[in-house]
Amino acid sequence: MPRLFILTLSLLPWIPVVPCWVTTQNEVSVLEGGSITVPCRYDPKYANHVKYWCRGSMREFCTSLARTDETSSTNPSKDKVSIFDDPAQEMFTVTMNNLKETESGWYLCGVELGNGWKADDVAYTKVKVIHGMSVENGMVSGEEGSSVTVQCLYSERFRESEKKWCRSGGWSSCLSAGSEGSYEDTSVAISDDRTGTFTVTLKKLQMRDAGWYLCSAGQQQVAVQVQVTPRASTSKLIKSLSFFGHKIHNKLHF
Repeated sequence: MPRLFILTLSLLPWIPVVPCWVTTQNEVSVLEGGSITVPCRYDPKYANHVKYWCRGSMREFCTSLARTDETSSTNPSKDKVSIFDDPAQEMFTVTMNNLKETESGWYLCGVELGNGWKADDVAYTKVKVIHGMSVENGMVSGEEGSSVTVQCLYSERFRESEKKWCRSGGWSSCLSAGSEGSYEDTSVAISDDRTGTFTVTLKKLQMRDAGWYLCSAGQQQVAVQVQVTPRASTSKLIKSLSFFGHKIHNKLHF
């Protein structure tokens, strides 16, 4: 029986393994109104080839959005789509700005081979443009007496919505940036840049400030955890008191 199995395998057609000469990330997510930069890596043999970026799930029918053999802009940060090739890094990058939800879908990084008998080498990525909120960091930490900053990100449709910073569990604790887009008191500062980010700074942290908070824009919310660590001097004092307390306890029971 084992001999039959080996013979069967030997009769199967040889299937060559095709290497991936172009690679990129599988998926990219971004808030509506935001920007993405997608890195596309390629084999060194493609250093002098034309690179391109197009939209579609099939290379034969994708819509070209940018090519390295076209005139590049002097201000890519304001262009809808821009492409930059860096042969030294064996990578080209694509930047898309001011993305809309309708622009979600499949895109591909491509290297043009310039040969009608051979298909271009490509790599696919899925772009997801969503509306809502997110935070730069879901957990921030600071020492007692110091300050921490939270970056609350929101999509374009919430640009004119009221921005709030709330302690989780009580809406009465909410602080609003108001129509001016700013708020400040002795312990909290809020600033809304109206372009997709409002920043919350917690000043002169106290141990009681530790806990969960909410960034809010309109009806959207996202949670943030704030951790506060004791001052180094306070921590040493507590350890010293604990040590001496332990020694006195031992003497009393000697």
